[in-house]
Amino acid sequence: AGSSLPGALLLQKTLILLHVTASVVVGKTLMVLFPNAMKRHILKQGEKSRMNQNPKFSYENWGPTFFSFQYLLFVLKVKWKRLEDEAYEGRPAPNTPVVTSQGDVRLLFDFMRGNRPLILNFGSYFSSIADFLIIYIEEAHAADGWAFKNNIIIKNHRSLEDRKIAAQFLQKNNPLCPVVLDTMENLSSSKYAALPERLYLLQEGKVIYKGGVGPWNYHPQEIRTILEKLK
Repeated sequence: AGSSLPGALLLQKTLILLHVTASVVVGKTLMVLFPNAMKRHILKQGEKSRMNQNPKFSYENWGPTFFSFQYLLFVLKVKWKRLEDEAYEGRPAPNTPVVTSQGDVRLLFDFMRGNRPLILNFGSYFSSIADFLIIYIEEAHAADGWAFKNNIIIKNHRSLEDRKIAAQFLQKNNPLCPVVLDTMENLSSSKYAALPERLYLLQEGKVIYKGGVGPWNYHPQEIRTILEKLK
């Protein structure tokens, strides 16, 4: 049985590779043949997130990067990482290590206070009835990866110090809650299938809410709805 697990994982990764590659080839072909229709389609997807709301970040900064080779590599990484997902609603939450800005290694449960809900916000910006924790993970759009134009220039993190420096851009915006770093092994990101961004609500060591994967299905208002019920 032990030898069959790696084989099953390899098969899953191969199927994902074939599916993503085919999708990218089709998408790229459609962008060449029907650029205006594809632009409308991508902008429609963007309406599900905050990408269309920044007037300084136009479609031309990010839309044309879809279905590029760097896009292919990133989507593959995300989908392969999801195979390591261990966070399921109603089940024990992974108590993964994170690193504070002072360099101290802590566990996620260290940030839980009694039975108060703890909201984990992976990779993006974010009280009286719940605690919040932002976990800074690897870059979704690094300058040396799937880069967008007119974006903050941050390269892929080669060390924990690189990740700490990158997180300082976020901290300058005063997120009003602690910001910690994922380890360079990306343990939190992997076990919570968080790349590129995701929201979770933990309570008493269990996953109460598992948000959709960003950017299209990243919906902070769903957390608000849950917290309203807990008042």
